[in-house]
Amino acid sequence: MKTVLSIAGSDCSGGAGIQADIKTMIMNGVYAMSAITALTAQNTCGVAGIYEVTPEFLSQQLDAVFGDIFPDAVKIGMVSSSELIEVITGRLKKYQPKNIVVDPVMVSTSGSELMKTDAVSTLIKELLPIASIVTPNIPEAEILSGIPIKTKENMVDSAERIYKTYNCAVLLKGGHSINDANDLLYENNEYYWFEGRRIDNPNTHGTGCTLSSAIAANLAKGYNLKEAVKRSKDYISQALEAQLDLGKGSGPMDHGFNLSGRFAEEMKG
Repeated sequence: MKTVLSIAGSDCSGGAGIQADIKTMIMNGVYAMSAITALTAQNTCGVAGIYEVTPEFLSQQLDAVFGDIFPDAVKIGMVSSSELIEVITGRLKKYQPKNIVVDPVMVSTSGSELMKTDAVSTLIKELLPIASIVTPNIPEAEILSGIPIKTKENMVDSAERIYKTYNCAVLLKGGHSINDANDLLYENNEYYWFEGRRIDNPNTHGTGCTLSSAIAANLAKGYNLKEAVKRSKDYISQALEAQLDLGKGSGPMDHGFNLSGRFAEEMKG
């Protein structure tokens, strides 16, 4: 079985972060592992608090995983401080995993700031240059590229600048405001549009975490980047179409929509 490590924050409400990553990875057929960067007190309405782990403890987690079950891919999500990003970068340079997916989680779906300003700078300088692919949404891509995005052409320009500046592939997600959730993949000086459809479901908590984790899972299984993105978009669309409705705010999607077998059956009668 292929293995994937998620380096990210915990979401106690289960819809995003490490919890979403593990559910997604299991449903995409890989063995999931985790290194937790922070505990968060959050739910579908917002983030109430963030409690970071120490750089030393994060380093211990990473050494424990890489020293025993070496991951076929690594997904990096919420990392809120420069010190933690530096630890991650240092350990990844040491261990040299093949596939590194960076989801630059700067702001949560509910609008809460999750990354300090100095951490954004460190992520740009240290982490992106060693990534296989980065998966920003439009606001994040504007920060990474310095280009305001209002049109499809702006998306191409932004993705191209990120690719050429940091030498990593870019999946620029259009779902925030442009193109009915069409996403743009830029790699090897070429770009490719993934046509999407906007699904009528207000419960989108953790969509970015879920997509990047699915991409990591598919890369671990040996799919090329284009096919990994296609399969991951198909997965997240069906998870949204399942219309799970939990919580008072923007709720989670149904990561386990395709879970079957007698242990997953609901009680009859």
